[in-house]
Amino acid sequence: MKLIIATIKPFKLEEVREALTEAGVRGLMVTEIKGFGTQSGHTEIYRGAEYVVNFVPKVKLELVVADAVADQMVEVISRTAQTGKIGDGKIFVLDVEQAVRVRTGETGEDAI
Repeated sequence: MKLIIATIKPFKLEEVREALTEAGVRGLMVTEIKGFGTQSGHTEIYRGAEYVVNFVPKVKLELVVADAVADQMVEVISRTAQTGKIGDGKIFVLDVEQAVRVRTGETGEDAI
């Protein structure tokens, strides 16, 4: 099993969720986060005062999938979340040793 962690622009969340659902994902976790990467923040003007925004709002998606479909899910996220502009996000893929469905006690891929 693989854990896919993706950071994307917030306005892309629903589009990515729909694409993942169509691709067969049965569940995912979403967290609102702030961070910076290459863009390292930007300057904004609010009520005439200029200030620096060091952390940019993002959305973090986490999903656990079978090894066989991990590459496909990464491609779906990458294609759907892409705007072609700086700050589109990152995707990380990690190995998952074990999963347990609390309600039924199912383990491994049966739990996802």
